[in-house]
Amino acid sequence: MRSRRVARRLAITALLLTARLAGAQTTPLPPDDHAHMHDAPAAASWSTSLEVNAFGGYNRQYRRFTDFQAWESQNWFMATATRTAGPWAVALVGGGSLEPFSLDAIGSPQVFQTGETYRNAPLIDFQHPHDLVMHLGADVIRTAGVVQLTAGAALVGGPPIGPTAFMHRASAIENPQVPLSHHQLDATHITHGVVHAAVETHGVRVGAAVFRGQEPDEQRTDLDLGALDSQAVQLAYTRGGWSAQVSTAWLTHPERLYPSDARRHTASVSWTRTDGVRQLAWTAAFGQNREAHGSFDAWLAEGTWRPSARGALYTRGEWIEKDILDAGFHPIGVLHRHRTSRVGAFTLGGVVDLLTGRAGQLGLGADVTGYRVPANLRDGYGSPVSAHVFVRYHLRRGDAHAHMH
Repeated sequence: MRSRRVARRLAITALLLTARLAGAQTTPLPPDDHAHMHDAPAAASWSTSLEVNAFGGYNRQYRRFTDFQAWESQNWFMATATRTAGPWAVALVGGGSLEPFSLDAIGSPQVFQTGETYRNAPLIDFQHPHDLVMHLGADVIRTAGVVQLTAGAALVGGPPIGPTAFMHRASAIENPQVPLSHHQLDATHITHGVVHAAVETHGVRVGAAVFRGQEPDEQRTDLDLGALDSQAVQLAYTRGGWSAQVSTAWLTHPERLYPSDARRHTASVSWTRTDGVRQLAWTAAFGQNREAHGSFDAWLAEGTWRPSARGALYTRGEWIEKDILDAGFHPIGVLHRHRTSRVGAFTLGGVVDLLTGRAGQLGLGADVTGYRVPANLRDGYGSPVSAHVFVRYHLRRGDAHAHMH
């Protein structure tokens, strides 16, 4: 436990030292929800990009009977290398997170969060650490007139399900907290084994994939490879600052404790407007998990407003159906309907950038979240409130901002 505390404090110190090395002032690069690999230059050369987002600070979760607190760091990075030659392009993508070392093994305290396991028990009120390897794959792209064909594979990657993962959305980039709807929208952004293909023309993209349906295990530093037993299809549209998608996935045994398959439906729309250093971005999304023990819906609306180079405000509202009361192991052949708890959450926060330079952006932020607690959880939770105070570090470099499913 002491070693984890030391690792977290070292991570926060490293962020501060990195920012102090910043050189000449530069204009911060806004996040981009709509980048694709065909944005790479036409010349036959390699172009690279790097994106880093890291938070380090204090997390306090107030609830009846049990308060949680932690000094922790949420963080992730993604690097891309793209080479084009005439109508062909090859894109390599790698990404990861140090959360296996910067969070406690059980994860980050978060009221009403669910998904995955700890010590072979369902996680409740904690967000699990993300894997050390979050993305490792390659795509081949062929352009023929106004049509673009893409095919690729990843040892770790994301099939075409749901909106852009929260950690890469312009509407969520400043928020250190994972959406409560994560496992109904975009949890498959870390999938161990993906083969996918897509065709795109005039902003319309149809994609499909086969992949391993089971969520990652509790060992966050290994690869959980296995049979590609699940499928997904997606229809997406991008034009200007707008992007929208609908997707359906057939998941084989996604949850380790439940011996059943699931169907996931999602729909989302996003809009981003950038004017120099100013930016406004929002996302609205719906997700539904249809499982043997019930159907669970989630609605999300979030936004980020950056009025200047020195700060940003962000907000998120969610309405989610959870089965907190009946989470647990189900013996094979024993299925029953789970009781539904309809939870609401609203977050308001902001970040002030203290240093901006060649080495990235360093900011100081805080947020608070209030909850709508359903009657069947009120005795155990009371009126919970969550709060974060954190240091945030951004780095984004390169002109080939590839996003791979």
